[in-house]
Amino acid sequence: MAYQVLARKSRPQTFDELIGQEPITTALGNALEEGRIAQAYLFSGIRGVGKTSAARILAKALNCETGPRRDPPPDDPICQEISAGADMDVLEVDAATYSKVEQVRELTESLRYGPARDRYKVVILDEVHRLSRQAFDALLKIIEEPPEHLVFIFATTEIEAVPATILSRCQEFHFRRVPTPVLAAHLRKLCDAEGIEASDASLQMIARAGEGSVRDAVALLDQLATFGSGTLRDEDTARLFGGLSATLFAELLEAILEGDGAAVVALARKIEAEGRDPRHVYAQFLAYCRDALHLSLGGGRDLDADAAELPQEDLDTLRRLAEGAGYENLLRLTHLLLASEPTVRRSEVGGLAIEIAWLRAAELPKLTRAEALLGGGGGGEAAKTPAPQRRQRAAAPPTRTAAPPTPEPSAEPPPPKAEPARATGSEAPVAETTAPAAPAPGAAPPSPPPEEEPPLPEPPPELAQPDPAAGNGAADDDPGRIQAFLEEVAKRKSALAARLDRTHPRIVDGVLELRIPAEDRSLARALARGANRGLLDQAVTVVWGEGQRWHPLEDHSLPAASPGGSEDVSAAAEQDEALVDAVQSNPTVQQVLDIFEGTVEHVERQGPSEPSL
Repeated sequence: MAYQVLARKSRPQTFDELIGQEPITTALGNALEEGRIAQAYLFSGIRGVGKTSAARILAKALNCETGPRRDPPPDDPICQEISAGADMDVLEVDAATYSKVEQVRELTESLRYGPARDRYKVVILDEVHRLSRQAFDALLKIIEEPPEHLVFIFATTEIEAVPATILSRCQEFHFRRVPTPVLAAHLRKLCDAEGIEASDASLQMIARAGEGSVRDAVALLDQLATFGSGTLRDEDTARLFGGLSATLFAELLEAILEGDGAAVVALARKIEAEGRDPRHVYAQFLAYCRDALHLSLGGGRDLDADAAELPQEDLDTLRRLAEGAGYENLLRLTHLLLASEPTVRRSEVGGLAIEIAWLRAAELPKLTRAEALLGGGGGGEAAKTPAPQRRQRAAAPPTRTAAPPTPEPSAEPPPPKAEPARATGSEAPVAETTAPAAPAPGAAPPSPPPEEEPPLPEPPPELAQPDPAAGNGAADDDPGRIQAFLEEVAKRKSALAARLDRTHPRIVDGVLELRIPAEDRSLARALARGANRGLLDQAVTVVWGEGQRWHPLEDHSLPAASPGGSEDVSAAAEQDEALVDAVQSNPTVQQVLDIFEGTVEHVERQGPSEPSL
């Protein structure tokens, strides 16, 4: 007897042998048992999932000698003739070659006569979407009102091409893709029946390569069995499919998540040197990243090897990578790879295409924080480094330092914070290179100060005379250090430094005194503001070291501001400082300053109520 390929040899002969389509077989079986026979059925779905096989089984169930029944006996002569394609009352027509309207009209005329022997005349029209518009119109009348002995069964892989007038006259059944675990179990049964030696990993790889099509998977199994003389080796399976093993996929994913471009290039060159199909490799890696994304949901505790379609050992490795990367990063990575898939698929230089796509993905760890910010989100999980650590690497803007509590007049002020001093040091501070910052999209601009100045508050306790005995033994007046102090303040807030020139700073008994003209209430309020106090603490620590103290001091000996002159300028300067502080206190602006290591130097008003950076 001539050799018969495994796909034809294993073709389902009953509804129970039709795998992965239980809802459809249940519905058709119940209809046969209850006698609810429709005049037309439409089976749709991808290739190789059992549409034509189900049509033949339905024809046998309708015409068997003891039918209609759900399970026709296999030894029934009518069923055997239908399986062999020799029954005159079961017409199987290929619509791809029988698409002309004249041919369909001849068919409809012949169908008006009753069956020669069987109970029903069954017409199986395969690939029905290939019929012309006129041919569909010729079928409308007989489909809607057929003779009692006539049943139509249409099969198609492109249901969207079937006119709605045909769909409305049929009972529609959609055949789904067969899940990979079910397909792998079916392949194992075939191997046991045919005496084929195959590992679970090879069958899993074949099932995934079949992409839900039973016929494709069985054909691949037959091809590999022929190649290995009845034995399937994992390396032969991987070589045939042109894909990578799960171990290499894990190495590639880890290199991308770590931003290791050199490792990504090495793997891409290895794929190209081995002659693998770049498009197929890219599709398999995309599926691997999808499994990682699923495992990252809740840590993947509820997913098993079958759900992830991976062997248990590879699943444990993938779960470790997924938990380390996090859901947000894997979601961005999968989205980026999916966006590059059409380019890889259409490219004539597939090796270069996948290399560029993977290198772009490897840049993602460097951009996640800025991407989240530009999207209007505040950092979230995208910023893997905690905010305190980020501020230690870059000089923190002074307004983000928590304001120390206001001391009592006789109490020693709290020591300045040491963290900014470590960040700046004696070298050029990072904040020296400033970048103009702008509020992120969607962030509400801070409200400007009112036009009329509010009534002056009582002088803060800091303006009281300091206790001379409280000094820490700092050096006497040193013009060089005083100038360095003003420069440090200017690096952080130039507007405040300009106003400090009028205070004539000096060292008295180890304490830095900032003398304020008696009537310059705006400067007094500016120095009492918590943000400015933190800024001055940092500048003092940089110049004199930790433990150095400073005090604002009201000095009546300094010239008072003339009416309408410098007092107005001071009030305007205070408003500008208040506006800068309001902008810098915005959380989104703080995130931008952290990333770009900058400070807010100036705020311009676009209108009466719309300040802009």
